[in-house]
Amino acid sequence: MQILRTPDARFQGLPGYPFAPNFAHVRSGVGKQTLRMHYVDEGPRDAAPVLMLHGEPSWSYLYRKMVPIVAAAGHRVVAPDLVGFGRSDKPAERSDYSFQRHVDWLSEFVCTLDLTAITLVCQDWGGLLGLRLVAAMPERFARVVAANTFLPTGDSKPGAAFLAWREFSQTVPVFPTGQIVAKGTVKSLTEQEQAAYDAPFPDESFKAGARAFPALVPASPDDPASEPNRQAWAQLMQFDKPFLTAFSDSDPITRGADAVLQKLIPGCKDQDHTTLVGGGHFLQEDCGAELARVVVAFISKSAGRRA
Repeated sequence: MQILRTPDARFQGLPGYPFAPNFAHVRSGVGKQTLRMHYVDEGPRDAAPVLMLHGEPSWSYLYRKMVPIVAAAGHRVVAPDLVGFGRSDKPAERSDYSFQRHVDWLSEFVCTLDLTAITLVCQDWGGLLGLRLVAAMPERFARVVAANTFLPTGDSKPGAAFLAWREFSQTVPVFPTGQIVAKGTVKSLTEQEQAAYDAPFPDESFKAGARAFPALVPASPDDPASEPNRQAWAQLMQFDKPFLTAFSDSDPITRGADAVLQKLIPGCKDQDHTTLVGGGHFLQEDCGAELARVVVAFISKSAGRRA
């Protein structure tokens, strides 16, 4: 496996992102090779962690508006860059990436840091992976906030918006990361903010992971990830710890998925499910401070209920 690493200089002086880098190592899945995963780690280290998982094609920069608010409320915030993204290592071939490998890499990351009593905050692919972790190791999770995400099995036909995105991602000559994030927001990103989303990718050779993700979403019942995701759903349908949906009102990709989560997951019962007004797919950009306050209030309320 050829592994690429983005030069550190590309992450200097990014707007609104003052966080010190932290690194952990996970097995690549090929021989004895390891991959370096970067993560933000803010707030008191002895507090229960809030694990913030980004999706496609973003990185922990997406959570820059939320991290200080949640940390200031007394929580430890851990926001990793998935393998292939941000400051994490980037295997160079699309074939290096699979749904299962991403699950394995992220599972090892959580176990390496020995995170327990986790509040999961997940969006987009952060949910596809994070919900698999919740199903596999529910004892490590105290509660979940699902934002613009789902866990597809391929048993239902994907929507037109997703199919168009998948086609674009696999065929566009230059994968325009910053522009993609900008088009998934309601508010305009500055040129500097778009450049921050481009920072992890000096050229197209670094984008194999970003290119691979859309094709890894199960879109047919016989996809390699379909059966593992069905098995995960069987566990999630028994998950009775607090589970909150906080979706935005302007995301064509995941619209309606919150209702399905609320119906199927027991922990959703009697929660104050939230619709954030004025948010696109990347609601952390459009409604980051508001979503952070929702997370803080949810932790406080659900911890009080279980006390």
